[in-house]
Amino acid sequence: MHSQEISNADNNSEIASHSSPSVSVPDWDQPLTEEELQAIDAIEAAFQRSTSANGTPSSSVIRKRRSHPQNDLDMKKTCRQLPNSVLGLCRPFSLSPCQANIKTRYPTLKFGGHILYSRTPVEVEKAARELLQSLEAKQGEMGQVIVGFDIEWRPSFRRGVLPGKVAVMQLCCGTDYCHVMHIFHSGITETLQFLLENSTLLKVGVGIHNDSVKFFKDYKISVKAVEDLSYLANKNLAGNLKVGLQKSNKIRLGNWEVDVLSKNQLEYAATDAFASWQLYQVLKSLPDAKDATAERSEEVRVVTQQ
Repeated sequence: MHSQEISNADNNSEIASHSSPSVSVPDWDQPLTEEELQAIDAIEAAFQRSTSANGTPSSSVIRKRRSHPQNDLDMKKTCRQLPNSVLGLCRPFSLSPCQANIKTRYPTLKFGGHILYSRTPVEVEKAARELLQSLEAKQGEMGQVIVGFDIEWRPSFRRGVLPGKVAVMQLCCGTDYCHVMHIFHSGITETLQFLLENSTLLKVGVGIHNDSVKFFKDYKISVKAVEDLSYLANKNLAGNLKVGLQKSNKIRLGNWEVDVLSKNQLEYAATDAFASWQLYQVLKSLPDAKDATAERSEEVRVVTQQ
């Protein structure tokens, strides 16, 4: 909340006028009237009510104290009159429910299936073959197959030092299992490269275009058939909803080049890929935002005509 502070900066200094009676004193240098003081009281009272309703301290931002009637007379002599532009804003106000700082809490997303971890060339090649066979079988049944995709690498916190190459790749195509491949140690095997370059397998993820560029710089392999969920969300939701995935910065910014990934790292990596897969399913089930808006407009037009 942005608060406006109206302070009497000249309370401690005496205002003396040495000008002749023919010289008019500007409005802002005139003493406050009783009506104007009451207007300021109304602002202070309204602000205290709104801050109390939001659970914040009700300390006033209006630096004015009135204790005795005699002090009121003294204040009229020393206070300056507010300009009309400020007095025009002296209306009681209150925060609407939409303006309140309300945050909806959602359950933390966590992948609950099996995490298949591979780190040697033999293990990664075997995992890639099994995944490819499963995807091709689903492709024959469903037509299009979706793969949640994400990568991790070791960040750099020193100037002039580039971040590490892609160290971990996560691939997820359902709720049952997710593959976490430690390619920093295994490299890109033949079947894994074929899977990544296969344009019939759609890979989805948030910021996947940037990830594919990073991956190409590190391994000179193009990840084909990618769809960025950010664009899909903007298309289907028209920017009306922004929900972030709770992540641990300690894990995200950790060392992904370690010899063996920890349990927390594996869970983090698998959840990222699963979230991409799950989010795609949800977004594709929603109507296009433009189509939905057009349908609502048509309904309103029909009702109006009736």
